[in-house]
Amino acid sequence: MDIDRFFDAEFAEHAAVTAATRAALSQPFAQLVAMVTQAVQAGGKILLFGNGGSAADAHNIATEFAVRYKRDRAAIAALGLTTDGGVLTAIGNDLGFERLFSRQIEALGRAGDVAIGLSTSGRSPNVIEGLRTARAAGLQTVAFGGGDGGRLGEVSDLMLIVPSKTAARIQEMHILLGQMLCGAVEVELGLVDPS
Repeated sequence: MDIDRFFDAEFAEHAAVTAATRAALSQPFAQLVAMVTQAVQAGGKILLFGNGGSAADAHNIATEFAVRYKRDRAAIAALGLTTDGGVLTAIGNDLGFERLFSRQIEALGRAGDVAIGLSTSGRSPNVIEGLRTARAAGLQTVAFGGGDGGRLGEVSDLMLIVPSKTAARIQEMHILLGQMLCGAVEVELGLVDPS
């Protein structure tokens, strides 16, 4: 293996996907910032979920909202539906893995909240079911996906689809977009000085 060539190729692909994402998602990102800001101002919360690396990203983004992004400020209500081992194992065992997120949304989601599902393929049955349940309960639904978006369009009010088929690059953009979302919402809510 030529490690230098591998290293350079990974960075080149990352840079290309970053540029394509920047060009493709400016408008949907602005819509997402407005949606989340309005929901939080109205007393709503953000529920995030996904599988594998997307589960970790959902947890990370929720933490940035609840604690802080760059500076100390008031908390923003957000929860990753990927972290409670007791709940996850009970749902998986008793109701089935496909209900992993929908059941938690039934318990925690309220009309006016924002549900953000992350799926690099757009075909994760439990993410799709979670967004379907959220939409039926009056939550606003957002999908972070990649490639052709899979089935996310069936259940999402807004989609941010990274123009790549490489899971690693899609996840890199998802975490970037999620952190940018947190930073922008902080500013829109007047919780931090934008400078």
